[in-house]
Amino acid sequence: MNKKQLTEQEIRSNFIRPAIQDAGWSASQIREDYAITVGRIIARGGVCKRDKTSIKRADYILFYKSHIPLAVVEAKDNRHSVSDGMQQALDYAERMNIPFVFTSNGDGFTFRNKQDASEVIIGLDEFPSPDTLWQMVKKHNAIDDSLEKVAIQPYYTENENKHPRYYQLNAINLTVDAVMKGQNRMLLVMATGTGKTYTAFQIIWRLWKAGIKKRILFLADRNALVDQTYANDFAPFKDKMTVVRNRKVDPSYEIYLALYQGLTGDDGKDVFKQFSPNFFDLIVIDECHRGSAKADSEWREILDYFSSASQIGLTATPKENKEVSNIDYFGEPIYTYSLKQGIEDGFLAPYRVIRVLLDKDAAGYRPYDGQVDKFGNEIPDRIYGTSDFDRELVLEQRTKIIAQTVSNYLKKHDNRMAKTIFFCVDTEHADRMRQALVNENKDLVMENERYVMRLTGDDEIGRKQVGNFSDVTSDYPVLVTTSKLLTTGVDAQMVKFIVLDSSIRSMTEFKQIIGRGTRVREDLGKMFFTIFDFRDVTRLFVDPDFDGPTEQDDEFTPGPNGEIPSELDEVQESTPDNDKPNPNDFPEWDEPPKGRRAKYYVHNVEVTVLKELVRYIDKDGKLITESLTDYTRRNVLNQYATYDDFLNAWNSADRKQVILDELAEQGVLIDELQEQIGQEFDPFDLLCHIVFDQPPLTRRERANNVKKRNYFGKYGEQASAVLEALLEKYADTGVTNIESIDVLKVNPFQQFGTPLHIVNRLFNGKANFDQAIRELKTILYEAA
Repeated sequence: MNKKQLTEQEIRSNFIRPAIQDAGWSASQIREDYAITVGRIIARGGVCKRDKTSIKRADYILFYKSHIPLAVVEAKDNRHSVSDGMQQALDYAERMNIPFVFTSNGDGFTFRNKQDASEVIIGLDEFPSPDTLWQMVKKHNAIDDSLEKVAIQPYYTENENKHPRYYQLNAINLTVDAVMKGQNRMLLVMATGTGKTYTAFQIIWRLWKAGIKKRILFLADRNALVDQTYANDFAPFKDKMTVVRNRKVDPSYEIYLALYQGLTGDDGKDVFKQFSPNFFDLIVIDECHRGSAKADSEWREILDYFSSASQIGLTATPKENKEVSNIDYFGEPIYTYSLKQGIEDGFLAPYRVIRVLLDKDAAGYRPYDGQVDKFGNEIPDRIYGTSDFDRELVLEQRTKIIAQTVSNYLKKHDNRMAKTIFFCVDTEHADRMRQALVNENKDLVMENERYVMRLTGDDEIGRKQVGNFSDVTSDYPVLVTTSKLLTTGVDAQMVKFIVLDSSIRSMTEFKQIIGRGTRVREDLGKMFFTIFDFRDVTRLFVDPDFDGPTEQDDEFTPGPNGEIPSELDEVQESTPDNDKPNPNDFPEWDEPPKGRRAKYYVHNVEVTVLKELVRYIDKDGKLITESLTDYTRRNVLNQYATYDDFLNAWNSADRKQVILDELAEQGVLIDELQEQIGQEFDPFDLLCHIVFDQPPLTRRERANNVKKRNYFGKYGEQASAVLEALLEKYADTGVTNIESIDVLKVNPFQQFGTPLHIVNRLFNGKANFDQAIRELKTILYEAA
């Protein structure tokens, strides 16, 4: 057998896998073609697909136990050296926190031990056994027999359709290891939609099953968080689990779910003190950036009371400023999985932004001298801007134009049943937006009153609809308005549109809101979402803090001596620095404060849309802030420096789709260009016009030019008819459709027979048919 002539798969099957199995690795421990990521979602012109080239797939991952990946094995054919592929394998190992890396070409293995950075070449018969590698891990990490019991405790596996993704496995293992080694406080930072609660369940399950944590408390600050957790991710705990309700505790359970509010009391009778301080040995704090993050808060008292317990903080948005610090309490995050990484890996949905600029937002609004609002109140004379609108001064036509703009878009794009959240300044603003949306969508409101609803903390009927809005099997409600209630903790997987009409300046709040749309439901067609931005909130996407590392503020003062804001001030972090706190804003889980400041209502001032700018994510996951034409010109010129370079590449390409795919990989957005400039233009003409200033032709004009040439005369009558039909197909839909033989399966080609009949009988074979298509494309672009 000449190894040089074998494919990589043959090398794997005949040499690499047998060597691994001979070393004692069982079939269940060897995961071949292991998909680490699932491929970034590319959304173009309303059509979504996964970028298969971005999928990270290891040839082999070797597991000691189902939750302990020990080694990556990267294979190459025998024309490569034994060490080729090491960098690729190290990348996989880095992602999965795997300590050992192997590469092979079938002659032997290169073995990299990441624990001490050593690298050696070994023979095929020297591949280490599972126990050999595990003992090396134990020695390096000082895992004795008592700790090993915890380390090898598997996660919950009875649900065959759900296993931890690689980043969840990392978070689970790192947290369990930290608890196992005596660390008392831990912080996990995971983007919204990446499964924090499921990860928490698996951490608790392993520690509980191993017997080192017997009584566990899961703390949250909203009923929805507790109810979702109890019914879904934590369901396997069954009768060992309870929810603390009505200020009553039962010490006979092992897993407790509770609200902060349910454990503290306004009357000074704190429910949590019915437990002894040592009752719980593990506490998991969901959304730990809120409530208990402040050192002097009542909710922090709960954590201090149970200070002997291991405490794990979960958040997508750790809070770090000069008053509040998650890091000060929990320490540096032991694991972080960001929104950017989630989108790159394909586990989170990408987004596009429609920035809508209104005339009064751009220029501001100043009342004339002595102007009164519709209730007769004189309006103070000053210029009001977006940070004032709906907080201090209400332009009623502004609310109407926003509702109209979004509703018209949904109607135009046949998305009227797409679940949409409107984030408003406060609950009163949310109610006005609800009314405006009702008036713009009367037909669907007539069909179901719940088509438009306000979901706010002070609206009991609305609060009860949060579950229906989140339920993927429930059609209603569809368009919902809110202020704070839906910013976090609501697992609404089918949200396709987020409308921002609140001047959000808090990065924490912004991340939480964006997280409402990032969940992927590929099975239900939800793979990306759209953000309507009426207040330039999405500028925060380009802030370095948006997806940067979590770092403690240099000005943070720990302990009770630090300047701690009031509950009202905490909500006000989204207002401008030079504005006073607005008493109209308040946490929706609290009562509104007394003395709410009056707003001025102006009903007779016209508001219009000045401009709509659509922004997309580029190939690196960054929001494109320059114009689409400038962005396209820059990216195409990176690939083709001159018009002649592009023309030569286009004309020499057997399939034009290859050129378009290459440009797409460079970030060129053809579908979006057609949507902005004109669907009637060929991609070739669009690019030549935008990048090289060439006059464009429509597809119909190009098709008519071909007809004038009497090009089809050299073919038989039916073959000519087929080519004329293909030319019409080009004029209607573009060149890429006529490059696929599948086009012959649809009308009007069915009248000529099956694709096989057309190719073999009318064109005398595939080669002649392909040549006819090549000539057709040549003459289409000959004028260029």
